Amino acid sequence: MLVLFETPAGFALFKVLDEGKLSNVEDLWKDFATSESARQVVKLKAFNKFENTTEALSAATLLIDSKPSKGLRKFLRTHCDGETLAVADSKLGNAIKEKLKIDCLHNNAVMELMRGLRNQLTELISGLATQDLAPMSLGLSHSLSRYKLKFSPDKVDTMIIQAIGLLDDLDKELNTYAMRVREWYGWHFPELAKIVQDNIQYAKTVKLMGDRVNAADLDFSEVLAEEIEAELKEAAVISMGTEISDLDLANIRCLCDQVLALSEYRAQLYDYLRSRMNTIAPNLTALVGELVGARLIAHGGSLLNLAKQPGSTVQILGAEKALFRALKTKHATPKYGLIFHASLIGQAAPKLKGKISRSLAAKTALAIRYDALGENTDSSMGLENRAKLEARLRVLEGRELGRSAGSAKGKPKIEVYDKDRKKGAGALITPAKTYNTSADLLLGPATTPEQDGALSRKRKHEEVETESAKETTDASVEEDGKKEKKKKKKSKIEETNDNDATVEAAEPEKKKKKKKIEGSSAEFVNNDETTVPENDEEPSTKEKKKKKRKNAETEEPSVNVEEQETETKSKKKEKKKKEKKGGE
Repeated sequence: MLVLFETPAGFALFKVLDEGKLSNVEDLWKDFATSESARQVVKLKAFNKFENTTEALSAATLLIDSKPSKGLRKFLRTHCDGETLAVADSKLGNAIKEKLKIDCLHNNAVMELMRGLRNQLTELISGLATQDLAPMSLGLSHSLSRYKLKFSPDKVDTMIIQAIGLLDDLDKELNTYAMRVREWYGWHFPELAKIVQDNIQYAKTVKLMGDRVNAADLDFSEVLAEEIEAELKEAAVISMGTEISDLDLANIRCLCDQVLALSEYRAQLYDYLRSRMNTIAPNLTALVGELVGARLIAHGGSLLNLAKQPGSTVQILGAEKALFRALKTKHATPKYGLIFHASLIGQAAPKLKGKISRSLAAKTALAIRYDALGENTDSSMGLENRAKLEARLRVLEGRELGRSAGSAKGKPKIEVYDKDRKKGAGALITPAKTYNTSADLLLGPATTPEQDGALSRKRKHEEVETESAKETTDASVEEDGKKEKKKKKKSKIEETNDNDATVEAAEPEKKKKKKKIEGSSAEFVNNDETTVPENDEEPSTKEKKKKKRKNAETEEPSVNVEEQETETKSKKKEKKKKEKKGGE
């Protein structure tokens, strides 16, 4: 029986000298404890050496896939005629049996024999030292690992990192040079800055025109449109700029040449970057574009480092400063970083940018891993995910439109009306007003003239009743008021009688006048009005005190009482005049 053993230097065939020892698997390791005992069990029959690392790598990769290489097949045909071959891989044994018609064996005894051969390999193979075997195994393992990762020189992302960095620097330099050209030439022709907005067209126009006096004789059709050209020539005639020398114009034209050369080189660099991105990361380019994808790779350090990041990190990559500031101040964290400049997020509404950026970051993380570690080099996965994201964006926008219109999927949503509802898109800010039923006009049924007459009589009767009821209520109110007034007047009359009695006792000559005053006061009582008697002559001190007490007792003197007093005085004067005339 022969044993096939693979080494970094080549394939080895060992002849089993004593097959009986394979029956005792548990004690087989004792036979390989020393090199002398190992030589008694197995003996090297043949050795097939690899010529170079490429052959060794191809043979090793085929063995991983359980396939014999061309050199191995030739080696086995030469040395395995009519022999049983022990192999470490059962699948490899089946392949050899099918193609070479050699009986193969694989069991626990064979695996234990392989373990013993590996332990005493340098002693059993002459000319293979340990110091030579170690670098061979290390180099083969590196080559094999690189092959398993499908490493390719086209996948080197260092070029992308350098290209995107140089592209950003070129943009800054171009802007600086273009603004310098505008500022420098603006002293001679300031109106040109407003007429020509594009920096490259401005540089080409300045280089072609030179002095503004030459504008009328030149043709700018290759650089500018017809309308702008006509406006430029009109402005050149009436320009307010200063005169400049030929030396100044020469320097300005040299600067214009630099601007144009940088713009051309930037266009070439952008084409190079786009081709490299389509080669190295086609799915990432399909999702977010060349510039955003290149900036993500440059920020992550490499495509492989970026593939190790989760989607949440890819989403905020480039916004680390804002993230840590938000965590420190306990504010809302940023929703997007470099990925914000992707076209999908630019298409979304402001309210939907956060959702789309989260979805795009998740798909971008998958695309980066597929580009970094996948075998295929097409952009089918990226295009498929982009179509899904665009469909999701349309769904979100349609949902927002449906909410604003009151429908979910184009169908009207019937809801119970609630006047006090204050939540939702169709909410009422204030509760609805109730309907005023008292403002309605009621139209009765049609009636005949007889019914109209009866109705008019009823209305008149009702009006008379209402008027009588009002009169009775007014009369009752007046009677109550009169009773109160009479009580007050009686008390006042009694006081006046007391005063009159004292006055009669003091001065009997004035009885007639007092009687007249009492008669007039009685007349005022009948008219529900009160009067205070006044005497032409001055009363005594006691009478004055009593009058003061009366004034203090009367709580509510009114304006009507004063008017009545003035009327009584005028009447008294008229009576006195009549009496004098009668006495004469």
